[in-house]
Amino acid sequence: MLRWTIIFFVIAIIAAIFGFGGIAAGAASIAKILFYIFLILFILSLVSGIFRKTE
Repeated sequence: MLRWTIIFFVIAIIAAIFGFGGIAAGAASIAKILFYIFLILFILSLVSGIFRKTE
């Protein structure tokens, strides 16, 4: 999922360089949403891994 976030981020940067404001904003918002989903899943897996090791 982090790979998709990076892909959409790069698309947003390229679109912003060429002046496509709507496309850049759309790709940036998708990248932001995917990044937050990735961050939540990472934290959940980190916490569950800690609890599994303590038991």
